[in-house]
Amino acid sequence: MSFSSEVKVELSRQTSTARHCQIAEAAAIFRMCGLVLEKGKKLTVRMENPDVGKKFRLLLKRAFQIELPVSEKEGVSLYNIEGEEARRFLQTVKLLGADGYPEERQDFINGMVVQNSCCKRAFIRGAFLSGGSISNPQKSYHFEIVCDSAGKAEQLRELLRAFAIEAKIVRRKRYDVLYIKEGNQIVDVLGIMEANLALMELENIRILREMRGSVNRKVNCETANINKTVSAAVGQMSDILYIRDKIGLDKLPERLGEIAAARLEQPEATLKELGDSLTPPIGKSGVNHRLRKLKELAKSLKDNGEEESL
Repeated sequence: MSFSSEVKVELSRQTSTARHCQIAEAAAIFRMCGLVLEKGKKLTVRMENPDVGKKFRLLLKRAFQIELPVSEKEGVSLYNIEGEEARRFLQTVKLLGADGYPEERQDFINGMVVQNSCCKRAFIRGAFLSGGSISNPQKSYHFEIVCDSAGKAEQLRELLRAFAIEAKIVRRKRYDVLYIKEGNQIVDVLGIMEANLALMELENIRILREMRGSVNRKVNCETANINKTVSAAVGQMSDILYIRDKIGLDKLPERLGEIAAARLEQPEATLKELGDSLTPPIGKSGVNHRLRKLKELAKSLKDNGEEESL
């Protein structure tokens, strides 16, 4: 089972005890999957996910006292509400106008249905159940809800903003897709929908990914520093050996001869370790200064092809 399916199973098994929240969640599912026929005398809801279908039926039974029959067609469950029950449902979710259901309406739902914070949570949960998906967090962070109009996507975005969640909207073929890609915001959305088990799983994955990323960055940084140190030491050894072969290390001033001998004896030592090995010890800047002098001398000898006066 995919992570997205696991989240939906968890949310499908969770139903608010407050009727106003049940109404909000049922309204969201209907607005995502429902059709109005015969000027509001018949409502049809198409469901591909059986768990979401069961949740919708339970919401209708508890909030509207509607027992919903189910018919199957090509692997899709169809739920029909007719007559007085259809009218009562539309009236309760504030979708019934003076002349019947306004089919041209583009916004998601009347604001009165989602006045309370808890109802906003329920509505977002219903929208995700019927039109949303979330990627496997082991691979990427991506949360989305597919809407059939820009108005629906925009109203969903406004509901999420009430919880300080900033979602984006993109047009994909004939749909408007609301999406979130930041891992921390997806965690917050799971919390808003009350998918607590999925939230904990995602948080654990995020922590492990961040730890791996931090370790990799440190390893890469240390590797780069080691490579830099080794490269510098190889260059220093090369300069010292060239000077030795050209003029001999005994011709060097005492301080330069001392550091040259130390580097030849300790080819893998850091600047600090080289400085500590001298008598008296000197700091990294002092070691670096002497090695730089040796580099300049080697370059001068290479450029002139002859001994350089000291």
